[in-house]
Amino acid sequence: MRSYRRHPLVVPVLLCALAVLAARPAATPEEPGNTGTGADTGLSAEVARLYEEAAAATQQYEAGREEAEEQRAEAQRAEALLDAQRRHIAALHEDLGRIARAQYRSSGGLPVAAHMILAGSPDGLMRGQHAFAQADLAVNNAISKNRRAEARLAADEAKAAAQWQALEKRNTQLAGLKADIEQKLESARAQLQGQADAAVAAGACRGAVRLDQPETGFGDGDWVAPVETYELSASYGSGGARWSNRHTGQDFAVPIGTPVRAVGAGRVVKVSCGGAFGIEVVLKHAGGYYTQYAHLASVAVDQGEHVSPGQWIGQSGTTGNSTGPHLHFEARVTPETGSAVNPVAWLAARGVSL
Repeated sequence: MRSYRRHPLVVPVLLCALAVLAARPAATPEEPGNTGTGADTGLSAEVARLYEEAAAATQQYEAGREEAEEQRAEAQRAEALLDAQRRHIAALHEDLGRIARAQYRSSGGLPVAAHMILAGSPDGLMRGQHAFAQADLAVNNAISKNRRAEARLAADEAKAAAQWQALEKRNTQLAGLKADIEQKLESARAQLQGQADAAVAAGACRGAVRLDQPETGFGDGDWVAPVETYELSASYGSGGARWSNRHTGQDFAVPIGTPVRAVGAGRVVKVSCGGAFGIEVVLKHAGGYYTQYAHLASVAVDQGEHVSPGQWIGQSGTTGNSTGPHLHFEARVTPETGSAVNPVAWLAARGVSL
């Protein structure tokens, strides 16, 4: 057995090393390359989950509203047909009344049966009887037919009205659910932005906050828009007091916490926070081009990581020199600012129309 006497300093050195390791604080999320804390991850995941739920609730509500409008229109069409049928029956009744009055006037007030009895010949008797029977049958058939149609239309009207009322009731419930989700999402967004602002103020990124990635279905050669649902705001090359020269990217107006996607396959070459761009991610793509995603509220990737098209790399925010929630997107020929090209044309050349 090896003797510690031959190395009298080994034990003290080992004890000192253990003491230093025990006293050293655990790696913090502000250190580059570290993932976010459990609280950070939970909040970001909650925002992403609520974002998806709000989108689904909105879609359900809009689909239900459109269905209710169709049912209401159907009920209105049934009511219009029923009114027309009622007017037709009233007209038939009026025609029957006119026939009866005309017969009374032409017969001198005698019953039709008496005129038949007093007919001058058997042929005249038969013709009179047949004409009267045919007229009476035609009017009665028409009235019966329209009454049946009226009954069907009334049933259809009641059915359409009941369906419309049921849809309206369901839409009221969906509207309440949608409002509740949006309220929770707004609160979570505010907390997420507060964490992002604190990180930017400290000049220390919190590290990657891993999110459950959706199934994108995109291949390595595909290109996509950096956000799925958006409104375009400030465009490339536009002027304004916020920029020292011209606007170097394309802005996408989206709420805080909106998932930001890698537009194509690439590698993360920069994750930073602080400065005019706030929290930002820069990707390198094949062909020597780079894309930048700025003013984020959180990042979901680490420097050096490879990403696929449509992968969530962060969540939008309003950090840095930003007047409101949006994503600042750039296409560049170098990883640094000042080398931007028109991102709309750059994406269009890759099959993405904004």
